[in-house]
Amino acid sequence: MTAPRWAGARGPLAIAARMSRRGRRSHGAALALCAVVAVALLAGCQQAEQDGGTAAEEPRREPRGHLVTTVVTERAPVSTQHERPGTLRLRRVVRLYAEEEGRIEQLEVFEGDRVARGELLVRLEDDVLRAELDKTRATLAQERLDLKRFQDLAKRNAASQDDLAQARTALALAEADLKLLEIRLADTRITAPFAGVITERLAEPGDFVTKNTQLLTLADPDSLAAEVYVSELVLPHISEGDPARIRIDALGSRRFAGEILRIHPTLSEANRQAEVEIRFETIPDGARAGQFVRAELATAAVERLLVPFRALRQDRDGQFVWVMDAEGQAARRPVRTGIRIADQVEILEGIESGARVVTRGFLGIAEGKKLTRVDDDAGPAIATPDATPEDVDSMP
Repeated sequence: MTAPRWAGARGPLAIAARMSRRGRRSHGAALALCAVVAVALLAGCQQAEQDGGTAAEEPRREPRGHLVTTVVTERAPVSTQHERPGTLRLRRVVRLYAEEEGRIEQLEVFEGDRVARGELLVRLEDDVLRAELDKTRATLAQERLDLKRFQDLAKRNAASQDDLAQARTALALAEADLKLLEIRLADTRITAPFAGVITERLAEPGDFVTKNTQLLTLADPDSLAAEVYVSELVLPHISEGDPARIRIDALGSRRFAGEILRIHPTLSEANRQAEVEIRFETIPDGARAGQFVRAELATAAVERLLVPFRALRQDRDGQFVWVMDAEGQAARRPVRTGIRIADQVEILEGIESGARVVTRGFLGIAEGKKLTRVDDDAGPAIATPDATPEDVDSMP
């Protein structure tokens, strides 16, 4: 045992001797001081022995690899839920135009009024047309008499065949004029082509309107449907008749049952999405065209290879993931991704089922670098006693 040295003239023995020579203290006090110094020396020696023994017994730690967490990929059937925003639209809407010019004599419906099929909505003045109709009827009657007269003359060879042909032509023209005027007279009355609700009133009684002037808009409230836009990646996995749920923000959090009515055949070049129409099983009270909706679509179960979204990396060369190979080394794998499902993303190309993908610990990782897995996932592990939860929590 080696006693610690006290440097200089300030050591405990020198101080005790000096004090004894000077006679400042009694002989008993000097002995007590010497006992204290001896105890301190003995404790110092024991501490030195303990420190030396610990240093000799502690083994040298082996260098550990770069700490990461991983997940083993596998293909599994996944039925995804997609919530898409949209708008309520009326699929059956007709705009009613004036087919004759004239002054409006009757227009008694307003926005929000329900009308029955065939109900009179607008009536235009028809005095002139009725007068022309009476004139044409008289002309028609005269043409019929002329034709009969020429037929009688032709029997007695008193009229030529040309005269008879001209009489027949005149009668046909008079009949056509009569039919045309009857159609024009009917066009002065506009009726509802189906039962519905008036959504627009664009004229007033007394207004003079010309042909092709819009007067009303009629909509079928039973044709109310939700229109949403769906990504081209989801379209192959949905079809007409698939169930859906619709939530109307204005009506609270309740979801209403529905089904896919129609999938439009063309996609927008701007966002590669197609319009999808969803109809209600029962149209809820308070639902109105133009309201904001959220539609939930469920796709058919399809086998997909999914990895946590946080495992996906990207740089100027594109998207990639880090994997731990069979030797426990880091390897970069370029990938092509599909749809994102919650906190996971589908991998279409780049890795196969069974690959061990790094999910955390990217700071400082490099191609070929030795890795130490600190997760509890199944598979060949190279975890060391240094792989502690504290290490995982501090990983980037």
